[in-house]
Amino acid sequence: MKIALIGYGKMGKAIEAAGLAKGDTFPLIIDLDNQKDLTPEKLREVDVVIEFTGPHTAVANIKTCLDAGVPVVSGSTGWLEQWNEVVQYCEEKDGCMIYSSNYSIGVNLFFEANAWLARMMRQYPEYRVSMEEIHHTEKKDAPSGTAITLAEAILAERNDINKWVNVASEESDQLAIISTRKDPAPGTHMIRYSSPIDDIEITHTAHNRTGFANGALLAADFTKGRKGVFNMKQVLDI
Repeated sequence: MKIALIGYGKMGKAIEAAGLAKGDTFPLIIDLDNQKDLTPEKLREVDVVIEFTGPHTAVANIKTCLDAGVPVVSGSTGWLEQWNEVVQYCEEKDGCMIYSSNYSIGVNLFFEANAWLARMMRQYPEYRVSMEEIHHTEKKDAPSGTAITLAEAILAERNDINKWVNVASEESDQLAIISTRKDPAPGTHMIRYSSPIDDIEITHTAHNRTGFANGALLAADFTKGRKGVFNMKQVLDI
């Protein structure tokens, strides 16, 4: 595949390395110092765009790719208040977009385990659920997009919990997410169900960015010949 990268930080470099190892090429790489090169003409020279930037630029980047008629795989988080707008834009452009808060195959399996456990724990309200997520100090958003995805899956299964909060909380109708930033930490997410007599915990810990990069490349390949908005659950056929 000929892939354009928008965002050339640690994640972008990991995607490039993994892609080159499997024979992909990267004729267009956009970073802070060459944003003027993000043009429709250059975008049309690639098969797909992988976009890992930040909440303030993601929506504009996605729309630029859709304007050029190029599929886009976005892993930027913190912009989902504009989700419906972007979905509508993709449909109007008859484009293809894949979005996930986390492209790691292991994390997406963890999403399924989290939903299954939350469903099973509904009948045991004596267990209070909480979450902790740990990332490197350069991560711009808190809680992480992955933590929010996990939290929303829990809320969907628990009628007694109304919302998540990004602080410690003793309120029974709140899911507390504790965010810690330290280096080095590619990403850890831990969900704990605590009762007076025992705890149940599930944890996903990333050892490096290779899993995220491989998942993003798998999603990029999935876009071939497709139109519409997709997620990693569909990419992995879970």
